[in-house]
Amino acid sequence: MTTSPVLAQAQETAPAAGATQLVIAALLGIAVIVLLITWLHVHPFLALIAGTAVLGVVGGLGPGKTVDSFTDGVGSTVGGVGVLIALGAMIGGLLRDSGGADRVVEAVTSRVGPKGMPWALAGVAALIGIPLFFEVGVVLLVPVVVLVAARTRLSVITVGIPALAGLSVLHGLVPPHPGPLVAIDALGADLGLTLLFGLLVAIPTVVVAGPLFGRVAARWVPLPPPPASAAVEGGSGVEGRPDPPADRDAPADRADGADGPAGSSGTGTRTGERTGRRVSVGAAVAVVLTPVVLMLVRAIAEIALPEDNAVRGVLEVLGEPIVALLVGVVVAMLALGLPSGMDRRGLTASVGGALPAIAGILLIVGAGGGFKQTLVDAGVGTLIGQWAGAANLSPLILGWLVAVAIRVATGSATVATITAAGIVAPLAAGLPPATVALLALAIGAGSLFFSHVNDAGFWLVKEYFGLTVGQTIKSWSVMETVISVVGLLLVLLVSVFV
Repeated sequence: MTTSPVLAQAQETAPAAGATQLVIAALLGIAVIVLLITWLHVHPFLALIAGTAVLGVVGGLGPGKTVDSFTDGVGSTVGGVGVLIALGAMIGGLLRDSGGADRVVEAVTSRVGPKGMPWALAGVAALIGIPLFFEVGVVLLVPVVVLVAARTRLSVITVGIPALAGLSVLHGLVPPHPGPLVAIDALGADLGLTLLFGLLVAIPTVVVAGPLFGRVAARWVPLPPPPASAAVEGGSGVEGRPDPPADRDAPADRADGADGPAGSSGTGTRTGERTGRRVSVGAAVAVVLTPVVLMLVRAIAEIALPEDNAVRGVLEVLGEPIVALLVGVVVAMLALGLPSGMDRRGLTASVGGALPAIAGILLIVGAGGGFKQTLVDAGVGTLIGQWAGAANLSPLILGWLVAVAIRVATGSATVATITAAGIVAPLAAGLPPATVALLALAIGAGSLFFSHVNDAGFWLVKEYFGLTVGQTIKSWSVMETVISVVGLLLVLLVSVFV
């Protein structure tokens, strides 16, 4: 794997100031971001700009070079991941607007008994969580969780935690979600390898944090099953979907940076008009897996086939992330959009309606890229890398710890991912491709640690499931911590064999 421009520059960049001044600059920059987000409830995009300014000026870059570093970082980050995020959102919008996601949910939940329902919901959430943002998955699955709990006389926590775990794990560890894409871009990791390892880590993590922890959480938060009337009102999960909470008092955001359900990708309103025809479950699953399979096949081909092999060349092109996701969009339009009854205007409305909801995501990701690049240009990352090398600290653990600290302080998984990736980027320069991919996953796992009151995801879960703050901490917050810790342990385990 060739060294990314960011890593190459990090290796060549001499510190702009002394070690003490750089540490103070980095701490002040991060403190500004944390205080603006948590105390003043400033949007993370503006907070990242302010933190970058403090970092650059105090770190010795000066105003001019700080502006240059920030704009370079914004351009490279948005150019690297912006198109991928947009294409992923389009697939998710078509999957939802066509009713494909509902069909997958119905097909599984109608064939599973009460004992297997937590496992089924975890699997369904993980599957539809590949293309759908976390908030969209919650809006989609909450009525299904209530319906299932009412019919099986199980606690909402017993069946809800597995569904939330499936969504959250895929959201934090598996591309094309924004968090993993940001880490991949910042570290210069191979997307195919990261996807492969991400799936290997995600499956057992979902099992532990979902069905297994759900049993424990149900004892910690003893809730009676929903009334039998919920089984009638809930329908199949298509009708009776609740409206998003009007006010969650949430100062920060989840990994995708959205303020909650918005646009066609985040509300109960379908943008693409359809005539009520039902798409097939197989078509919905095929759409979800198409880009994943293409990227995985590319990674396998690069390992198993010689460089001059013609088949490898074709697979490398098809498995290029932008090509794979573009193919996924086309397949979704043909296999889901048209069969569901959408005409050309309906397809355009569905695809276009998925884009406004990611505007905030792209702004936060871009500003985070600018902050990361300023860290690199000031020499903070190089300094941290030297200290970590002298202390013989594993870059996987360092990346996880930095992401955990920023996540707990700001509540933003995006800020945590970008900041951690910028700090440990120099460490990735000398690592083999497989380890760089695992480093991206370690950072992703750290960015999910202990969601609490400064995270919009916390309030989203609290309101939708009707929990108190204490109950949400005992269930959702602990579940996120389990995901983070188990994810790190599995990353370390995989690193032993690669």
